[in-house]
Amino acid sequence: MLNSSAHPGIGLGIDAGGTQTRWALAAPDGAILAEGTVAGLSALQMSKPDGRASVRATFIELARAVLQHAQPASVRAGLTGFGGEGAQMTAWLAELLGIEPTAIAMCNDIDIAYRASFAPGEGYLVYAGTGSIGAFIDSDGTFHRAGGRGVVLDDGGGGFWIARAALRHIWRREDEAPGSWESSPMARAVFEHVGGSDWAFSRQFIYGQERGEVGKLALAVAASAGQDPAADAILLEAGRELGRLANALLRRFGPRPVALAGRAAELHPSIAASMRASLPPDTLLTQTAMRAHHAAARLAVADSHPAFSLSNGQP
Repeated sequence: MLNSSAHPGIGLGIDAGGTQTRWALAAPDGAILAEGTVAGLSALQMSKPDGRASVRATFIELARAVLQHAQPASVRAGLTGFGGEGAQMTAWLAELLGIEPTAIAMCNDIDIAYRASFAPGEGYLVYAGTGSIGAFIDSDGTFHRAGGRGVVLDDGGGGFWIARAALRHIWRREDEAPGSWESSPMARAVFEHVGGSDWAFSRQFIYGQERGEVGKLALAVAASAGQDPAADAILLEAGRELGRLANALLRRFGPRPVALAGRAAELHPSIAASMRASLPPDTLLTQTAMRAHHAAARLAVADSHPAFSLSNGQP
């Protein structure tokens, strides 16, 4: 266990998504000292009592894990669904970590993800996790988005979108030909994931689970690729949806490199291939398994050490 008094200026980075919350501790020189994962959370959960209880329980779990290594001097937390109101969450983290609320900075998780891939003004990030978004932070530090409006409205190409598309396809086929699921590798994989082939299982899954849990169903769809044309079509369309986000930013702000990131983007190679095919031919597209929690930890260090550069080490 590290002693924080012997390592002053330690930064804690938090990358909170719908399926998983990742954290990392960074030393003043940017080296990652420790990292781990706890349950997923969303700032949107703060709108309901049971959601607030779940967020606090996850923060308790996170603080317990972090303090086994060191007490951070500053925290940078990127949370999915964050819209600017984080007073209660900041107070909880400050209490649990034993630090001042002023040492904690919260932002949207995509702000952290962008800075893990590009310096401001350098390129465009398309992120596909449970949801999806295109992001550009210009040289003045202004955040510009394409998409990212939430899974109920859109978030095309994200894990929830893939899961919903699969269930929609399966149940439309059942409307037309009851029992057809038995000959569909995707439907069999999906029904195994949700617990059964009766509509009650799908209904409970899609309407009763948190969005991050629903998004995990995309794994079953990806596992069916190459065996089921319906799964192949959904993944190809997911790539085109992600390409739409990049194209929106390219049209608005001009040619720049594009980075594709997020777990949904890694589900199957056809997603990135389909996205690439939808972009202008001269667009540089890279796929990155970025570590946003590392970038957040280094940003936390920079908050208390202005001379520190995020380029110290690799985010």
